[in-house]
Amino acid sequence: MNLNKYLQEREDIVNKELDGLLPKEDEFPQRLHKAMRYSVFTGGKRIRPILVIAAAEVFGKTASDVINTACAIELIHTYSLIHDDLPAIDNDDLRRGMPTNHKIFGEAMAILVGDALLTKAFQIISQKSEGGRVGFAHHQPLALIKVIHEIAKAAGSTGMVGGQIVDIESEGKEVAFPVLEYIHIHKTGELILASCRAGAIMANAGDKGIEAITRYGEAVGLAFQIADDILDVEGNKEDVGKNVGGDAKKGKVTYPSVLGIDESRKRAMELVDIAIAALEGFDEKAEHLRAIARYIVERKK
Repeated sequence: MNLNKYLQEREDIVNKELDGLLPKEDEFPQRLHKAMRYSVFTGGKRIRPILVIAAAEVFGKTASDVINTACAIELIHTYSLIHDDLPAIDNDDLRRGMPTNHKIFGEAMAILVGDALLTKAFQIISQKSEGGRVGFAHHQPLALIKVIHEIAKAAGSTGMVGGQIVDIESEGKEVAFPVLEYIHIHKTGELILASCRAGAIMANAGDKGIEAITRYGEAVGLAFQIADDILDVEGNKEDVGKNVGGDAKKGKVTYPSVLGIDESRKRAMELVDIAIAALEGFDEKAEHLRAIARYIVERKK
């Protein structure tokens, strides 16, 4: 199993669909649509949409069956990065090796681009596939409603946004370990978990299947953020695609700042083992999910 080939093929599928789903740069208002496409297409690993696809594949579905949902989650993720980078929050100049959205288009535009991507995401989930094709999702409206609820919950005040707020409010403070876990699980883990669950729900996985994918997604989501924390300490700007060392400068609460690098790395690997163990009952169709779990903690960017 060649993970790099798999990731590249699924990334290409997602990028092609995103290109068709987003308004073109020459569509009025042009500057808004140019700014939306700028942030969506300035790189990105597409891990979240790939997890949607990989989870669906475990239960016999294909990328085309869940592509709208996969693309929608990537738009929500991109919106969150644009807003994170704003001067009022993390004040970052680089993202994915390119100037952040507000550095190119201004703060007001960056705020509205994030708003537009978030709302476009839910339009995409609920619409027919490109070309008027009735996608798999539209043959099972109850599953579609469940997925919309799942993603909205993961992105909102009890999910990603809640985690971001506690992250901001904890800067420069000593906080208890449960607060650190809350921040990581919510600001990053919830959307990754929703990606995994959405793929399984759309593929009619059943209660036991969704339960297993949930355990996998919870572990992978937390491991992903711990790996990001480690990269901010040990990574380099060229590989990571953004400035490193920012967490320490801002006094952010991270796993390395609380546990140290070695213990953080150990915890990330423990989470990978938990994620892989959750898939024990599945055959080779789950091998890509297993490989992605390992990749998440071994990556250099």
